[in-house]
Amino acid sequence: MTTITVCTTCRTAEGRADRTLPPQGEAFLAQLAAAAMPGVTVRGTACLMGCDQGCTLAISDHGKLSYVLGRFGGDAQDAGAVADFARFHAESGTGQVPFRQWPQGVKGHFIARIPPLD
Repeated sequence: MTTITVCTTCRTAEGRADRTLPPQGEAFLAQLAAAAMPGVTVRGTACLMGCDQGCTLAISDHGKLSYVLGRFGGDAQDAGAVADFARFHAESGTGQVPFRQWPQGVKGHFIARIPPLD
C-alpha cells in the first residue's frame, strides 16, 4: 500500500522565523488525511530532516520507487496534488509515475527519487 509520510515538525520559512507559531507539518498531515484516497495511507513522523524545504513528505511502498517532496505550504491545494500523485504511485507497479500524469501542484517539489530495496 502506498504511504504518504508527512513531517509533522516542518515549518515554512515564515514559521521558522517565528517560533511562536505551530509547525505547519501537523496541519499538512490533517489536510493530507482528508484528501487521501483508497489504497493510500497517511501517517506522520517527527523530522524528515528537510528543514530548509518547508513542508516535506515521502511517498513509498514496498518494492516501488520512493519519492521525497518538499517546499509545500501545507494547504488543501497542496494536499490535493500530493494525494493525486500518491494515487498514481499506488496504481503503478513500479511506483514510477509518467511526467504527463504529474499534477501541476507537485511539479518543482521533488527532492529525491529513491530506488526500491532488493
